[in-house]
Amino acid sequence: MNNVRNGTSCTDEFKQQIIDLWLLYDTSPERGDKLFFFYFYDKYVAIIGDIVDSKKIDDRKVIQQKFKKVLADINVKYSEDIASKFTITLGDGFQGLLKSRKNIMKIICEIEMAMTPIELRFGIGIGNISTDINLDNSSEIDGSAYHRARKMIKEIESKKFQYTERHSSIMICSEENNIEIDELLNSILSVCTALKSKWTDRQKEIIYAYLSNDENQYKTADILNIGQPSVNKALSKARFYSYKSAIDTVDSFLSKERGEPND
Repeated sequence: MNNVRNGTSCTDEFKQQIIDLWLLYDTSPERGDKLFFFYFYDKYVAIIGDIVDSKKIDDRKVIQQKFKKVLADINVKYSEDIASKFTITLGDGFQGLLKSRKNIMKIICEIEMAMTPIELRFGIGIGNISTDINLDNSSEIDGSAYHRARKMIKEIESKKFQYTERHSSIMICSEENNIEIDELLNSILSVCTALKSKWTDRQKEIIYAYLSNDENQYKTADILNIGQPSVNKALSKARFYSYKSAIDTVDSFLSKERGEPND
């Protein structure tokens, strides 16, 4: 395994933190090379979520129709990553199954941005599947990936009422032996939630337009009929680039293929 200390990026530093933590618990000669294989031994990623305080929404029918379209667009755009399509369950809930980890955070962020100002929460479960996989109906599928995703949704809900606990709209669970790594990832996601909670509706609109237009400030300005300096000011005030760096760090780690050595 290459030594990631040679790099200087935030992503490399975070990966090294994970490796250092792992080395405290494994003293075998090949311990460093086992890390990424160990974390991603399980293949599938279940994403389960729901709309926060959905019963307080005035026109739930309109929101549900919008939500169906958003999920349908995700199913088309990320069809190569999807094992079972994202579908709405029980009115305000939704779930889907991924066979690839390359775009986990991108999918979640795009759903979040498209549904603004509606707030969502997401549970991510990495694990196996113990039933047949139905491409069009994820509610028929079961396995540890789904169990872990549901566990994270329940944990997000419970932490909302605990003032001394960190709050997060996204949480990850892999398996019992990966508790330390999950904790690091969830700590980053909690910070991301804190940053997002300060965004105004206008900042969210600009951020979504920015992400939808190749992360190009000039294209964003043209779409919104404002000046590029206004786009830059909104992104800076929202601390968007700090948020994006943190999300990219999580995404980079999750995207590692099983058994792939660290570059």
